[in-house]
Amino acid sequence: MILGWCVLISRLFQIQVLENELYVGKGVLQGQHKEILQASRGNIYDRNNVLLTRNISHITLCGNPSDIVDKKSVAHILGQCTENPPAYYLEKLNSKNPFVFLERNILGSQCDYVSKLKNYGVIIKKNYFRYYPFGSTGSQVIGFTDPDSRGLSGIEKQYDPVLTGTPGWIMKKRSGTGKSKRDNSYPYVKPSNGSNIQVTLNIEYQCILEDELKKQMNVTDAKGATGVLMNPETGEILAMASIPSFDSNHPSDYPLEYQKIKAITDQFEPGSTFKIVSATAALEKNIVRIDDEFFCENGSFFYNGVRIGDHEKYGLLTFSQILEQSSNVGIIKITELLQGQSLYQYIKKFGFGIETDINLPGESKGFIREPRNWSKISPGVISMGQEISVTALQLASAYSAIANGGYLLRPKIVNQIMSHDRKIKKNKNSNVLRKVASLETTETIKNILVKTVKMGTGASATIPGWSIAGKTGTAEKFINGSYSETKFISNFVGFFPAEKPILLGVILIDEPKFGFHWGSTGAAPVFRNVAQRIINMDDSFQHKQEPKKILHENNLWASNKTVFSENIKNPVLFNHPVKVENMECIVPDVRQMSLLKAVRKIKESGFTHTFHGSGIVHWQSPKPNLTKTCGSTCVIGLN
Repeated sequence: MILGWCVLISRLFQIQVLENELYVGKGVLQGQHKEILQASRGNIYDRNNVLLTRNISHITLCGNPSDIVDKKSVAHILGQCTENPPAYYLEKLNSKNPFVFLERNILGSQCDYVSKLKNYGVIIKKNYFRYYPFGSTGSQVIGFTDPDSRGLSGIEKQYDPVLTGTPGWIMKKRSGTGKSKRDNSYPYVKPSNGSNIQVTLNIEYQCILEDELKKQMNVTDAKGATGVLMNPETGEILAMASIPSFDSNHPSDYPLEYQKIKAITDQFEPGSTFKIVSATAALEKNIVRIDDEFFCENGSFFYNGVRIGDHEKYGLLTFSQILEQSSNVGIIKITELLQGQSLYQYIKKFGFGIETDINLPGESKGFIREPRNWSKISPGVISMGQEISVTALQLASAYSAIANGGYLLRPKIVNQIMSHDRKIKKNKNSNVLRKVASLETTETIKNILVKTVKMGTGASATIPGWSIAGKTGTAEKFINGSYSETKFISNFVGFFPAEKPILLGVILIDEPKFGFHWGSTGAAPVFRNVAQRIINMDDSFQHKQEPKKILHENNLWASNKTVFSENIKNPVLFNHPVKVENMECIVPDVRQMSLLKAVRKIKESGFTHTFHGSGIVHWQSPKPNLTKTCGSTCVIGLN
């Protein structure tokens, strides 16, 4: 007996003295409950502060069945809130499991009686799920989150730490029955909500780009289509898409392939859109002049034992015409004047074979071998866009350097990061990577690209009244060790207004049906349609007339001034006039009129018409107020 008391006293001494802190701590934990307070995920906005994401409140109902009273009433309330019968919930409520989920991720608006369930012992957890108002529009760039609000792709993944925020917590007092309640004397840490991100995308541009890509993909029976719209002055990405795409609200309904940002992940051989690299290098090194002529071998020749062909049988072409008409033979002859190392140097200068560092997941750097690994034909075929792989974004960046006067910019997708109350935390400024070429050289290339659209292979990208610069590309796909004769990538790069570019676009059509495989027939019309819709929608695009050089007066042309255009050579005054015997008409004055108004006026005055250029009528022939045979042709020049 004495021994028993000794053991008991020893145990009491151990608990109350030696292990006092341990048991006090356990008591405190049993009487307290730490509840995590979730931070609200930051939202993503477009450049005009249009909301691209939303956090929708949802509720999870759960609990211990043994703690829930009046199970029939609970089942009845839940049955009113959902499409499930009360029996479905009674089965869960009668479970012997210590914890069950009654409903997960239901909207608070679904049920007016949710708050009553707390009185029956049901645990109500409030969380948020991500909602994307524009669905599939911009989905590849924006990305999506998992059910726990962790970013899995796009901006959501790349900037997940910025968007997530820091959760807080609160200590609550727990009663003997296990219920907890707030006590103001207990500690509390407020959650820090995630930051908001403003991207450079314009959601209206994005909608237009995706719509036109879908249309052309259907028209051409293509495997896919990709597009990038960019401001060449700032490097800002205004739209970026590939079709097919997916809905960020239901990502599991689509193949993983559709989630890729193909403009930065997928490589392709660009074909003729790459010809600007050799052309720029040759001009910058003063190896050629714009009016130098090259014999293009009537469309075919053997280059170090390999036959190279053109799509037309060209003879003598100037440097400018080689680009305008996209002659493979011509660009190889220009490249032969360069050393291999010089070509490689300009390939790197333009940013090929190097990641653009756009700060989006999955970017590829493309592929270009070093000169020591080139074959005898490599310099030539590389100059025409083979033996090199690029991404659509790299191509956009390279052409931006031509458009902006010679500077390669880091592409920009995030404009700024803002706190939850919309205060700016971080601005993402444009970043110049390097000078690629001189202003004189890039202006020369730009002017050639304008002619390419006006008179060359890019004619289907023409927009009346606007000066468009661009280049077509038709790339044979390299499959199983050889170039396919049936599978192509039609591509086009263009920018406008050429005099001061503010919008640049790259369009790729993957494996269109034959006939649409040319860059001029597959990709260029998409650029034209996108640009036309943006011009009509966005008032910030204001057409500015190009200044004309002063030449000697040509008395054949009527003008408001004593200076005249050099662009019309060998003008024809009367183009097969329709003669009406013994009838004469007075030539109207249509200068400074729009084309539509001028044509109407000419017809009303009894003449037919032809016109050159686009914009406002700058000159006309015959001169106003002269008497001419009715039915004659009046030639008008627009500028």
